[in-house]
Amino acid sequence: MQFTNYNITFYEKPGCAGNKKQKEMLGLNGISFHIKSIIDTHWTSDTLTPFFDGLDKSEIINQFAPQIKNNEININDYSKEELVDIMCQNPILIKRPLLQIGNHYICGFDIPKINALLGIEICEHISLSTCQKSDKCTV
Repeated sequence: MQFTNYNITFYEKPGCAGNKKQKEMLGLNGISFHIKSIIDTHWTSDTLTPFFDGLDKSEIINQFAPQIKNNEININDYSKEELVDIMCQNPILIKRPLLQIGNHYICGFDIPKINALLGIEICEHISLSTCQKSDKCTV
């Protein structure tokens, strides 16, 4: 099933080198999409939760966010629902990118899932789902 004719939204952190490479990879595969800032989007539990369906707490959080790296937030102290509420107020904590493809929601650059939904073949051995060392993960 291909979604190239559907609305695709790519939620990024502006200036993120990893997100830039991910967008380039989609473009090289002929995929067009809308870009929105994950930071500037007004998130609610209802709008954010669908991206995390079936994922564990550790899979939805940006491990490179300052609050995580500095041990200000320990995800084990919170339920998944509580973390979503915290992320709504502090979107730098959201693992990125978020992709909405039609009525499908993806957290992180999940290449197998993206390939299946879009009918493309991005190499699964390319590491495009983690922060680049050159990135400063701040707002």
